[in-house]
Amino acid sequence: METETIVSWNVNGLRAVHRKGFLEWFLDYKPDILCLQEIKATEDQLPRKLRSVDGYHSYFNSAERKGYSGVAIYSKIKPLNIKAGFGIEKFDIEGRVQIADYDDFILLNIYFPNGKMSDDRLKYKLDFYDAFLDYVNDLRDQGRNLIICGDLNTAHKEIDLARPKENSNISGFLPVERDWIDKFLKNGYVDTFRMFNQDPGQYTWWSYRTRARERNVGWRLDYFFVNQEFKNNIKDSYILSDVMGSDHCPIAIEIKI
Repeated sequence: METETIVSWNVNGLRAVHRKGFLEWFLDYKPDILCLQEIKATEDQLPRKLRSVDGYHSYFNSAERKGYSGVAIYSKIKPLNIKAGFGIEKFDIEGRVQIADYDDFILLNIYFPNGKMSDDRLKYKLDFYDAFLDYVNDLRDQGRNLIICGDLNTAHKEIDLARPKENSNISGFLPVERDWIDKFLKNGYVDTFRMFNQDPGQYTWWSYRTRARERNVGWRLDYFFVNQEFKNNIKDSYILSDVMGSDHCPIAIEIKI
């Protein structure tokens, strides 16, 4: 059996993080697969060095709107196939989803919507959540194992953010959003980080305002989930909180295949 490392990171602008040493970190860390969210660029807007990284196949799915959303996968192993989106236009135009088939598992790299802007965007976020759950349940019904990663834009439990009481009426910690995560997990999925770590104070996002990262006033918004049947293949799941360059930090899992 081989151990592989998969990393997920909301970079909050791939060109921006590139200027802060992203490639040096990437080539030093050398994960088997790197999933990025919120790349905020089309492939043709990226420097050649980011489009083509030695030893990796690269795939990009960008939003129709310029400078917004977007996801990317860099993979040492070429997937059997890779597709963008769920096949639902209102979600797919925002460039939030990549689905890569590695035979032993299907990897879903997802930048879930943020619901803070308006009631309409909160509804869009919850509709996206439901469409996602239908999609992954269909894959499981076909007997497939799933690894799901990305920025969920919701902290699940009080342990997952520094100030739960102050944020109980804010999108990202609303009861309706947290209830959906409960429903998702009850459908047979596992939050891999909590398989290995039950400690408070473990966050993946800190507001740029008020030096929140220095004070560790954060939220755990980024996750690796797997289906129950695959959880014994997960050997570790952790947060790379010392990696700088974005308001999020990377997260990682180690899997045995």
